[in-house]
This record gives sequence, structure tokens and C-alpha cells, in this order.
Amino acid sequence: MNLPNSITISRIASVPLLMWILSPAFPANHAVHGLAGGEQELIASGVFILASITDGLDGYLARRRKQITTLGMLLDPLADKLMITAAYIILVAYTPRIVPPWIAVIIIGREFLVSGLRSIAASEGFTIDASEIGKLKTVIQIVSVASAILAHHWDYWLWFPTKHGGGFIVAVHMIAMWAIYWMTIVSIISAADYFVGFWNKIDHVSERARTRRSSVLSRRKDKRAAEHPSRIG
Repeated sequence: MNLPNSITISRIASVPLLMWILSPAFPANHAVHGLAGGEQELIASGVFILASITDGLDGYLARRRKQITTLGMLLDPLADKLMITAAYIILVAYTPRIVPPWIAVIIIGREFLVSGLRSIAASEGFTIDASEIGKLKTVIQIVSVASAILAHHWDYWLWFPTKHGGGFIVAVHMIAMWAIYWMTIVSIISAADYFVGFWNKIDHVSERARTRRSSVLSRRKDKRAAEHPSRIG
């Protein structure tokens, strides 16, 4: 197995790992193991961020090393959908005050919609390139999931504390809320943008197919007329 595919599989493996880290069975929930005070959230957000980075890394390496394979083309979108779906389902249970179910339904539904449109596009012989909105969605997605996990333990995060009680305050909860709602809005916009791009191309493909059929029927008619001239008129 080549390196890009191995990286993709590692992203798939991160899904059950993330679920375990955010489960009650994780050692951070038991003081006897020596983990307490936000380590669970830090580890989980770190795993998700690293897994998200591999999303672009495996594709880049596959193109750079000319190792694009059928297996990779199958596993890459599967890994993306599994990671996104699992992350938001987990967040509904883990931080329901930040990720209500309806938001998860919209975000996950968008992924199913895009997958369906891609399948139809592939069957019709064309592809739809990712737009800038889709790339923005990916960035906001990483921020939203990581911050929502951290907001389970922190409302505010004090960086570089001083002796006099000062420091740089990071409003973790507010960032998580803004990121989740922006993620929802951008998901809807990107789904609409993807659908418009798909519709324009499928309409163009259908028009070309109709033109070809008309041309074929016209040639057949001309051929029959040439073969049986007495039947005309």
C-alpha cells in the first residue's frame, strides 16, 4: 500500500479513536489514571486537527508522487464523510448547548447531498471542481469542531497569565458558537453553489445528448430515404 492511501486509512482510524477519547471510558474521566482538568478535550481536539490536516496531505502526495489509485479515490471521500459525520454526531451528545441536533442534520445532510451529486456527475462523465466556498467550509469545519470540543471544559481560556492576574483571554465558548453557526451557513451556501454547478453541467450534458440523438436520427432518416427513394412522397 502506498503512502497516500496509508494516510487516508489513518484518517479513517481516527474516527473510532476520537469516539473513544470523548467517551466516558477514556482515562481522563478517572482520576486514578492521573488525567483530569481538560486533557480529554485537548487530546480529542488535537486528534481531530491532525486528522483534518491529512485530508489535504494525502491528495497532495498522491498527485506529487503520481500514486493516484482506484482505492485512494474510493477511500478519500469515504474518510472525509466518516470523520465529519462522526464528529458532529459526537458533538450533539458531548456539547448539546453548542451543537444542537438540527445543526448536525444540516451539516451531515450537506455531505450526503454532495456525495450524491458527485456520483451522478461521475456516471454522466463529468466532475465538479471544489469551489473557494468549499475550501472555506473545510477551514471553518476544523475550527468549529476543535473549539466545540474545548468549550466542553472551558468558557474562557487564559493564555500567558501574569503574576498580577492578567493575560490574554480567549473566549472559547464564544468562538465555538460563532464557528458552529458560520459552519452551518457556509455549508448551506456551499451546497447551493455545488448544486448550481452540477445543474449547469448536467443541463449542458443533457443538451449535448439530445443533439447527438437528433443527429443520429436525422442520419438514419437520410439513409433510409437514400435506400428507398420510391417511398418518399
